[in-house]
Amino acid sequence: MPRTQWSTIDSVGPEGFYPFFDRLSTALSDIHVEAHDTIAGEDRICVRWSCTAKHTGDGLGIPATGKTISVTGISILRVKDGKLVEGWQNWDMLGMMEQLQGHQASATYIGAA
Repeated sequence: MPRTQWSTIDSVGPEGFYPFFDRLSTALSDIHVEAHDTIAGEDRICVRWSCTAKHTGDGLGIPATGKTISVTGISILRVKDGKLVEGWQNWDMLGMMEQLQGHQASATYIGAA
């Protein structure tokens, strides 16, 4: 069963992942992701990545700012029979909110629901 993780909350299966994806895709446009490093072993792949996007929607709990943001993160993916079955993400959510709000923000959890 696919699982993704945002902070300490698990999103299980496609029905758990799609609300997370929908929330980001309604808030951000012009999304560009670049993989800088990949490490693979056995059934897992680790990717160090960066992403730029434009904040054009209200899906992050604040009105659209029109600002372009840049965030970095690391994802670990587990693959079985050629399919993604688990994933763990660690990315700079606080840095993204600071860029959008224009000042140092307090930590705000942005969940899938």
